Amino acid sequence: MTPVSVALIQLRTPTRQVAALAQAEPLIRQAAVSGAQLVMTPEGTNLLQKNRAAMFEALCPAEDDACVQGLVALANELKIWLLIGSALVLRPDGQAANRSLLVSPQGDIVAAYDKIHMFDVDLPTGERHRESSAYTPGEAAVVTDLPWHKLGLSICYDMRFAYLYRALAQAGAGLISVPAAFTRPTGAAHWEVLLRARAIETGSFVLAPAQGGTHEDGRATWGHSLIVGPWGEIVGQLDHDEPGVLSAVLDLDEVTKARSAIPALIHDRAFSGPSA
Repeated sequence: MTPVSVALIQLRTPTRQVAALAQAEPLIRQAAVSGAQLVMTPEGTNLLQKNRAAMFEALCPAEDDACVQGLVALANELKIWLLIGSALVLRPDGQAANRSLLVSPQGDIVAAYDKIHMFDVDLPTGERHRESSAYTPGEAAVVTDLPWHKLGLSICYDMRFAYLYRALAQAGAGLISVPAAFTRPTGAAHWEVLLRARAIETGSFVLAPAQGGTHEDGRATWGHSLIVGPWGEIVGQLDHDEPGVLSAVLDLDEVTKARSAIPALIHDRAFSGPSA
């Protein structure tokens, strides 16, 4: 199988789409000049705004979003596959969606995935998050075709739900994207170990572009974008939370090797649930 050159873009996205595009574009261009065929950006690529009223004031449909449309045009110009890890967009019903968008080198949006699992938590640090108060969750898992392998889509908090990743792998995905805007407390404790677990369980390459640092809206995210191989090995990692590019060349034959060595994806057995 032909190797594929990938690049993850680490961002510190501001609160408006035009400024977000201005930050992301030069890094994507840098990745393309270095030979990346597949480029991925993190969750909330087009804007991050934790004030709900201000966020809804800024939101618009993907087709009207300056950052989304700028990135679509950029993929076409550079002739790359570009995963907009997620864009926060306005739905036709007036609600918000946290949506991953795959753009082809022809500038077509060929796949979309709305984040299924909502980050509704009260952290020991006192941080409180209620994504369900702002976003409508998705209802369908998505696997799509790339020239090199199938790609399974997920977003951030999804990574805590192993059954989603098993379903993506069993549907043929050998690459799984996990764009994220992880909090610093959970990032320090769980980011690497969860991503490596998802890769090992599925025998897949897991690609996790991240937001990092202290943002314009006051949030702080973990960074440390990460690529994990099908055996759980770290293929590449940024050791900081600054905007940047993480590049790697992936040998997708490693997916077949890992799944042949431990064929857990075909060993499902029906069982009854435990009694209460």
